[in-house]
Amino acid sequence: MKTEKGKMKNRLTRFGCVSLFFIFHFSFFNLANAQIAGLNTLTVLDLSSQARTSGLGFDYLSVYGDDPTVGIDNPSVLRREMCGIGGLSFVSVFDGSMIGTLSYAHEFKEVGTLMFAFRFNNYGSFEGYDEEEMSTGEFSAADYSLSVGWGMWLDSNFSVGANFKPVFSHYESYSSFAVAFDVAGSYVSDNRRFAATVMGRNIGAQIMTFDGTSEPLPFELSAELSYKLENAPFRIFFAVTELQRWNLRYEDVLNPTSTTDPFTGEVTTEGWFEGFLDNLMRHTLVGVELNLGKSFFARVGYNYRQAAEMSAVDAFNLSGFSFGLGLRTKKFEFSYAHRGYHLGQAPDFFTISYRF
Repeated sequence: MKTEKGKMKNRLTRFGCVSLFFIFHFSFFNLANAQIAGLNTLTVLDLSSQARTSGLGFDYLSVYGDDPTVGIDNPSVLRREMCGIGGLSFVSVFDGSMIGTLSYAHEFKEVGTLMFAFRFNNYGSFEGYDEEEMSTGEFSAADYSLSVGWGMWLDSNFSVGANFKPVFSHYESYSSFAVAFDVAGSYVSDNRRFAATVMGRNIGAQIMTFDGTSEPLPFELSAELSYKLENAPFRIFFAVTELQRWNLRYEDVLNPTSTTDPFTGEVTTEGWFEGFLDNLMRHTLVGVELNLGKSFFARVGYNYRQAAEMSAVDAFNLSGFSFGLGLRTKKFEFSYAHRGYHLGQAPDFFTISYRF
């Protein structure tokens, strides 16, 4: 019996190593279609509806634990301890628009842990008009996705995972269907205080297009780590995003990087180091989770790029900042988050998990 179990473990380990190879193979293959702002379709694939993740301002979390909502966005941290827990997430993005996710995890001993999640993005109803401003009636817009996540631990420290994410979109009379994958590999230290993940997100293509023109999905290659301080109730999160391209800056006509004095004609340009540092910071995310006892959590995060792109001239706002709270009992967990996207939009996120 032990020999058979050993053989099975070796087969799974080899399978996991091959999977890890494909993580990097497909990720770098997709660099040719690297994300460029405004030139991608189905950017809904970039949005997370999980309150814990959003409270820290991240797209996914690299952390060892039994919170199944973390496994929705990062399949490589899925564990058997997450099984038997159902989750519901909800966020009201703007008037008439809402995002929701239903999830449940189950373990298959010879395969790994699977996470099933149904997600909908309902943008509400709109009044349609033609080019002559004649009413064409009311129409709706929505995205739907049924994702299946798989995670497997190669040993006590290394794991791999993947998400299969078909997404169907219907806007008025236009429809699109796409298939996307997330692939990830994670490392967790023996004391479980340190965790790191490398992930390629939204690898795939449109199968059915809106108007006959195929557009790239919002592919992203990123890395994240978290560290729990030994003698303090803090866990620090840090991420490096958009590794598939370096330049995340753009020329703002209201705040140009070079100016010309109208009287002397002297040109003042931004320093090289200043521009380098600004671009570097646009790739980074940072967050802190505070454990206020066994059952209560507080979270805060900062996204420099979001703050730089969404800040308002001569008006203070919390663009780039996110905040969150969490409450956990033996059977039940509740999380809330407030994420400041820009001056006019700061949605509230709610996630409820229940262990059956």
